[in-house]
Amino acid sequence: MIDYLYDGSFEGLLTCIYLHYYKEKASGIYARNEYQPDLIKASKEITTNYTFSDKVYTAVKNKIAPLALQNTYYLYLSNAPDKENLILAYLRMGFKVGKAVDSYHANTIIHNVHRICGKVTAEKHRFLGLVRFTDTGSFLYAVIEPDHNILSLLGDHFSNRLKNENLIIHDKKRSLALVSSDGIWYITDFKRDDNFPLWEKETYYRSLWKNYFENIFIKGRKNPKLQAQYMPRRYWKNLPEVNG
Repeated sequence: MIDYLYDGSFEGLLTCIYLHYYKEKASGIYARNEYQPDLIKASKEITTNYTFSDKVYTAVKNKIAPLALQNTYYLYLSNAPDKENLILAYLRMGFKVGKAVDSYHANTIIHNVHRICGKVTAEKHRFLGLVRFTDTGSFLYAVIEPDHNILSLLGDHFSNRLKNENLIIHDKKRSLALVSSDGIWYITDFKRDDNFPLWEKETYYRSLWKNYFENIFIKGRKNPKLQAQYMPRRYWKNLPEVNG
């Protein structure tokens, strides 16, 4: 058995799953840049193979279930420690029991999969409502700093909703950006800061939005705990209605 080290991509992870079944059993799967070498364990750097990853992708979807494929991807996007090995354990179980795998709620592996996927799903839905765009005059720009790597889960929603706009959603924590134009989007590295020049009317529109936010607020119904539940404080620094 051997530790497989992959490049951090989803396709690279699926390549390791393929090799686990068809080459040598994996003692563990780890992102190459996060791996701590062990004098006892052998390790091998894996080159992403799209033919292998496509085969695993199709096998998970057809031999287990489409939901299992979604769970695998959501786990991959999560910030959960040792997520790759949870994915390996989940898929090993899935290939044994088939589409019933997600009904084993009392199983520790399945419980952890559902718990983590639930967190990723919840954050995705929060950001569908929390993304705030700034108009630079040339494109719409937004900064987010989510706990999980959810940019790809936002692509379809915002590219369809703002199909006639050029937009950038910048995940500042990961130096990534979702770029969309004419309803077509992609994810790219994005290392620059967020000090774009603003459109001349942007400050005015921000003040209108903040004024609206403050005036619809009913003081007698103030519930800070409920507000923090739906709009956690760690996200507030990128909300103009809170920071002006």
